[in-house]
Amino acid sequence: MKLIKILLLPVICLSLFSFKSVITKKVDIKNSLVKWTGYKVTGQHEGTITLKKGELNFDGNLKLIGGVFDMDMTSINTTDLDGGSKDRLDSHLKNDDFFSVNKYNTANLVFTKIMLSKNNNENYVVDADLTIKGITNPISFEMNVYENSASANLKIDRTKFNIRYGSASFFDGLKDRAIYDEFDLEVRLKF
Repeated sequence: MKLIKILLLPVICLSLFSFKSVITKKVDIKNSLVKWTGYKVTGQHEGTITLKKGELNFDGNLKLIGGVFDMDMTSINTTDLDGGSKDRLDSHLKNDDFFSVNKYNTANLVFTKIMLSKNNNENYVVDADLTIKGITNPISFEMNVYENSASANLKIDRTKFNIRYGSASFFDGLKDRAIYDEFDLEVRLKF
């Protein structure tokens, strides 16, 4: 019995020392912003998407170790147009040509790997799984975390999520009606 206690003591000690507390910080949805910019041959449009919920996870040393976010795709809002033009574009982005929000009302981002950037201790290189329209693809981006805020800029190829409307990669002869495959998300979080 004494031998078992002696053998178990190092295992218990190592287990306690390897345990790190996780600090979860919930995102303040009302004071956070997700801005999108979509590009076409003749210009661009921009707008916002509302977060449903989100959180960032930190270790005991306040280093970023995880994150998960849900975006309300029914909230897609064009901000550079007014009136009927705005209503038509909002409706088009929500229909089956683009995000099919009646079937897929939530997009999800889950961090899978996080490394400190070589340039700055507040910057991280994040690998994540992004799910849009029920399709999941990996993406990578840089995230800056400072005090109770975080920011990131993501470039997303919509065709990887079966959003091909107006894509010159899939349709010939679009000329100046072509919509570029990639769109940008500018994320500013408060927590």
